[in-house]
Parts: sequence; C-alpha cells; structure tokens
Amino acid sequence: MTLYSQNFYRLLYDWYEANHRILPWRETENPYYIWLSEIILQQTRVVQGMDYYYRFVTTYPTIEMLAAADEDDVLRLWQGLGYYSRARNLHRAAQMIVGNQASSIRQNTSDYSNYISEIRFPKTFNELRSLPGVGDYTAGAIASFAYNLPYPALDGNVYRVLARLNDCEMAFDTSAGKKYFHGLAEQLLDKANPRLFNSAIMEFGALYCLPQSPDCTNCPIQAFCKAYTAGTVDLLPVRKPRPTLRNRYFTYTIYITPDNKTLIHQRSAKDIWQHLYEFPLIEHSSEEKWQKYKMHGARALPSFTHILSHQRLHARFYVMPVNELPILPDSFAITWEELDNYALARLTLKAIEAVNRLP
Repeated sequence: MTLYSQNFYRLLYDWYEANHRILPWRETENPYYIWLSEIILQQTRVVQGMDYYYRFVTTYPTIEMLAAADEDDVLRLWQGLGYYSRARNLHRAAQMIVGNQASSIRQNTSDYSNYISEIRFPKTFNELRSLPGVGDYTAGAIASFAYNLPYPALDGNVYRVLARLNDCEMAFDTSAGKKYFHGLAEQLLDKANPRLFNSAIMEFGALYCLPQSPDCTNCPIQAFCKAYTAGTVDLLPVRKPRPTLRNRYFTYTIYITPDNKTLIHQRSAKDIWQHLYEFPLIEHSSEEKWQKYKMHGARALPSFTHILSHQRLHARFYVMPVNELPILPDSFAITWEELDNYALARLTLKAIEAVNRLP
C-alpha cells in the first residue's frame, strides 16, 4: 500500500469531498460535542442518532451541565436508543472530568466560583481512553476529530474497508482480530491529515463500500483492493460465530385505576435496563411456566419478542383494571400521563403504545 499511498489518499479525499454528508459533529472541533456524537453513534446508525445528538447538545450544551444533571434525566433523554450503559457511562465520565478538575482548581485558586470556565476536555489519547465507555476506537476518533492527532478510528465501516483492501480473512471482532486490524489501520493512516483521513475512510465504508453488493466496477480505489482482484469482496469482512441467544420469559401487569393511576418500579439489579422503570414484573424460569401463567380478570395484550445483543425476551403484558392499586415491594403509584417523565425501556414503550390504542 505504501508504494501507492499518495495516490490512494488523493483518490479517497477527492471522493470524500464530492460525496460526504454534512453532519453537525463534523462541523465542529469542540471535543465535548464530538465525544457526545461518538458515544451516541456506538451501535447506532447516523439517521437514528442525529435526533439524540441534538437533544443532548440542546439540553446539556456544556459538560458542566451534563455532569450536574440527575442520572434519571440523562436516561430519560436517552430513552429509545438502547444500550443504556452508554448513557450511564456518559454521565459518569462528565462527572469525572468536571469533578477532578474542580478539585484541582479549588486547591489552586481562591476564586472557586469561576472554576466552570476553566474546565477543559481531556486532550490526550490516554486521558480519553481512561473515561468510562471510551475504548480504543472512541479515543482515537475523538483525538483525531477534535485535535487532529494521528490515531486511527476503527468503526464497523472501517473494518470492512480494511478487510477488503487487504483481502483479510481474520475475524475482526476477536481480540486477535482487533489487534491485527488496528495495525493495518495504523499503517494506512495519513499521519499528516488524520482528521481528514478518518472522516473519509469511515464515510467511504458507510456510503460506498457497502456490506452487500458494493459497486466495485466504479470504485475510485479499486486498484488498491486485493479482495476485488481475488473476487472475495462479498465474503468480507469475517465475523466470529454469533453467540446463542439466551431466552427469558416475562409477564408484566399493568394496573389501571378509574382515575388512571398505575404502578411502576425501577430496575436496580445489574441486569438489562439497569435504573430504568417498568411495570410490575414476574420472570418465569421456563417457557412452559410462562405459557401456563394466566391472570383472570385481566386483558392480555399481544405477546412481544424483543431481541437484545445476547438475549431474546418473550414478554406478555396484562392490563388489569382495579379500584385501588395493590401494595407491591419497590413499586410506586403515578398517573398514566406521568409515565412520560420516566426513562423506560423500548419494550415498555411498546406496551404503552398498545394500551393507548385500546378502545
């Protein structure tokens, strides 16, 4: 690749200049905004993440405001995006950055009231990497996009481009594969223009070097693609075998009084949807027990199947009209309208939508 590197970069940059999308986090060098976008876009498509990006920069325009927010409010803003650990890590990281620097400023200045204006976002790869929820890819992306530092940024699109350029059959999502591909990315990185290079190769993977049937005949960097020469483009990249999904069986009860009050509780265990709110739940140990369980006097909504990264959830919701709400451990009463004030998992939101459609 090095024999053709300058020509490769020129062709890639010309394509990028003519075809790239205008995205708000590309129009700024503010590291806080870039960090927000990178966390939001982890395991999320740009079209879905855009609204969430605007929500966060509007609600929390500074890292100090995010750090000062209640976790429930942060989770509420994140609602519907999934992988809620990202939101909790985002909040923790903001608190770490602000808290650590506030402590230092407090010790070194008598004018502590003005410390907020002195908070700076981490500027080195190691500082960025130490933040909760920030791995090598995210640290490299922030370092290059915010500070133009020479670090590669490997998202799924870049893995695909690298696998095809090098006709690499190693699974990219294993520990060995990630290390190998990181080496390939460091070799290819335009160290004189890391911000431009990372933006261009990520965009090329997202818009042109597609997972299925890319237009290889007219590809601007076809001459550098070993997979095109070998006829293996559609076979790459290689992933490790998918894990078997764990099945879980949930029964929820939606109690509703004549004055539209209901019960919810907050998940506290180290499990899916930690700290989110949901209706009272019974988890069954087997599909057979789940199927046999019935609630007399209640209306059953259609069953839901909800797939997470390693779990397949089978959920049934019963709507139970009652004159008075029962007293259940860890549950509390709110009005139906107040549900909008709580961070809820997507599965719970689906059930609420179904209830709202009932006659």
